[in-house]
Amino acid sequence: MSARSIKATLGAACSALVLLLAAPGSASAATGQFRYTYTTAQGYEAVGFLNNPAGGECINLRGPASEPGSVSRAPKNRTDATATVFLDADCEGDVYYTLPPGSGAGDRLLLRSVVFS
Repeated sequence: MSARSIKATLGAACSALVLLLAAPGSASAATGQFRYTYTTAQGYEAVGFLNNPAGGECINLRGPASEPGSVSRAPKNRTDATATVFLDADCEGDVYYTLPPGSGAGDRLLLRSVVFS
């Protein structure tokens, strides 16, 4: 190999490394499923779920749980990340509870939003 081709190879490798280090990292996602129970508008029990939810982003629970005055309950964190559930929407308020990976809570724990870390 000539000195010129070695320099070109080294230059390309250094450029690739610089690009790799400069690229913004994607937000880590929790792997697994987060489940919760809610009552439908018709009065039936239902289970909502989030598959592989994004990490570090507040998630307001959809469906009847997002209607004013309604809440979800009995969360089950079947992800590999810690879930912090909030009674208020937008992960706000003083009422929250932390669920380690693989844990859950009963019907008495009410929630409207969740964030994974």
